[in-house]
Amino acid sequence: MFGVDPKKMQQMMKQLGMKADNVPASQVIIKTDAGDIIVDEPQVIKTTMKGQVMFQVSGNVKEKSFSDEDVKLIMEQTGVDDEKKIKELLQQNNGDVAKTIMQLKG
Repeated sequence: MFGVDPKKMQQMMKQLGMKADNVPASQVIIKTDAGDIIVDEPQVIKTTMKGQVMFQVSGNVKEKSFSDEDVKLIMEQTGVDDEKKIKELLQQNNGDVAKTIMQLKG
Protein backbone atom coordinates (compact mmCIF):
# COMPACT_ATOMS: atom_id res chain seq x y z
CA MET A 1 0.00 0.00 0.00
CA PHE A 2 1.53 3.28 -1.17
CA GLY A 3 4.97 1.63 -1.45
CA VAL A 4 5.11 0.91 2.30
CA ASP A 5 6.22 -2.47 3.62
CA PRO A 6 3.09 -4.27 4.93
CA LYS A 7 4.85 -5.15 8.21
CA LYS A 8 5.79 -1.50 8.77
CA MET A 9 2.22 -0.49 7.95
CA GLN A 10 0.89 -2.93 10.57
CA GLN A 11 3.36 -1.55 13.14
CA MET A 12 2.30 2.03 12.39
CA MET A 13 -1.38 1.08 12.65
CA LYS A 14 -0.74 -0.68 15.96
CA GLN A 15 1.01 2.44 17.30
CA LEU A 16 -2.04 4.49 16.34
CA GLY A 17 -4.33 2.03 18.07
CA MET A 18 -5.73 0.75 14.79
CA LYS A 19 -6.58 -2.83 13.96
CA ALA A 20 -7.61 -4.11 10.51
CA ASP A 21 -9.07 -7.53 9.74
CA ASN A 22 -10.38 -9.16 6.58
CA VAL A 23 -14.03 -10.18 6.90
CA PRO A 24 -15.01 -13.24 4.86
CA ALA A 25 -18.24 -12.37 3.04
CA SER A 26 -20.08 -13.65 -0.01
CA GLN A 27 -22.31 -10.59 -0.45
CA VAL A 28 -22.85 -7.16 1.12
CA ILE A 29 -26.25 -5.45 0.92
CA ILE A 30 -26.69 -1.78 1.77
CA LYS A 31 -30.35 -0.82 2.16
CA THR A 32 -31.33 2.72 1.18
CA ASP A 33 -34.64 4.51 0.71
CA ALA A 34 -34.10 4.41 -3.07
CA GLY A 35 -33.32 0.69 -3.22
CA ASP A 36 -30.55 -1.72 -2.35
CA ILE A 37 -26.88 -1.55 -3.24
CA ILE A 38 -25.57 -5.08 -3.63
CA VAL A 39 -21.87 -5.94 -3.64
CA ASP A 40 -21.14 -9.43 -4.92
CA GLU A 41 -17.79 -11.15 -4.30
CA PRO A 42 -16.81 -8.39 -1.86
CA GLN A 43 -13.50 -7.73 -0.22
CA VAL A 44 -14.37 -6.41 3.23
CA ILE A 45 -11.89 -4.90 5.67
CA LYS A 46 -12.98 -4.11 9.22
CA THR A 47 -10.92 -1.38 10.84
CA THR A 48 -11.13 -0.51 14.53
CA MET A 49 -9.65 2.73 15.85
CA LYS A 50 -10.30 4.20 19.27
CA GLY A 51 -13.51 2.22 19.67
CA GLN A 52 -14.88 3.22 16.26
CA VAL A 53 -15.52 0.42 13.78
CA MET A 54 -15.35 1.11 10.04
CA PHE A 55 -15.86 -1.20 7.08
CA GLN A 56 -14.27 -0.79 3.68
CA VAL A 57 -16.09 -2.70 0.95
CA SER A 58 -15.09 -3.27 -2.65
CA GLY A 59 -16.34 -5.70 -5.28
CA ASN A 60 -18.90 -6.09 -8.06
CA VAL A 61 -21.57 -3.47 -7.38
CA LYS A 62 -25.13 -3.47 -8.66
CA GLU A 63 -28.15 -1.51 -7.58
CA LYS A 64 -31.64 -2.87 -7.06
CA SER A 65 -33.76 0.19 -7.75
CA PHE A 66 -37.14 -1.08 -6.61
CA SER A 67 -38.78 -1.47 -3.24
CA ASP A 68 -41.00 -3.99 -1.49
CA GLU A 69 -43.87 -1.55 -2.11
CA ASP A 70 -43.19 -1.84 -5.87
CA VAL A 71 -43.45 -5.63 -5.62
CA LYS A 72 -46.66 -5.36 -3.59
CA LEU A 73 -48.20 -2.95 -6.13
CA ILE A 74 -47.37 -5.28 -9.01
CA MET A 75 -48.89 -8.20 -7.14
CA GLU A 76 -52.10 -6.22 -6.57
CA GLN A 77 -52.31 -4.98 -10.16
CA THR A 78 -51.58 -8.30 -11.85
CA GLY A 79 -52.80 -10.96 -9.44
CA VAL A 80 -49.39 -12.63 -9.70
CA ASP A 81 -48.15 -13.80 -6.31
CA ASP A 82 -44.74 -15.16 -7.40
CA GLU A 83 -42.49 -12.61 -5.67
CA LYS A 84 -39.32 -14.13 -7.12
CA LYS A 85 -40.64 -13.83 -10.69
CA ILE A 86 -41.71 -10.23 -10.10
CA LYS A 87 -38.30 -9.28 -8.68
CA GLU A 88 -36.52 -10.93 -11.62
CA LEU A 89 -38.65 -8.99 -14.10
CA LEU A 90 -38.12 -5.74 -12.20
CA GLN A 91 -34.37 -6.38 -12.30
CA GLN A 92 -34.53 -7.00 -16.08
CA ASN A 93 -36.62 -3.84 -16.52
CA ASN A 94 -34.31 -1.68 -14.39
CA GLY A 95 -37.03 -1.13 -11.79
CA ASP A 96 -39.68 0.00 -14.30
CA VAL A 97 -42.91 -0.94 -12.49
CA ALA A 98 -45.28 -0.09 -15.37
CA LYS A 99 -43.31 -2.16 -17.88
CA THR A 100 -43.26 -5.10 -15.45
CA ILE A 101 -47.04 -4.87 -14.93
CA MET A 102 -47.60 -4.81 -18.70
CA GLN A 103 -45.39 -7.87 -19.18
CA LEU A 104 -47.21 -9.83 -16.50
CA LYS A 105 -50.66 -8.87 -17.80
CA GLY A 106 -49.31 -9.71 -21.25
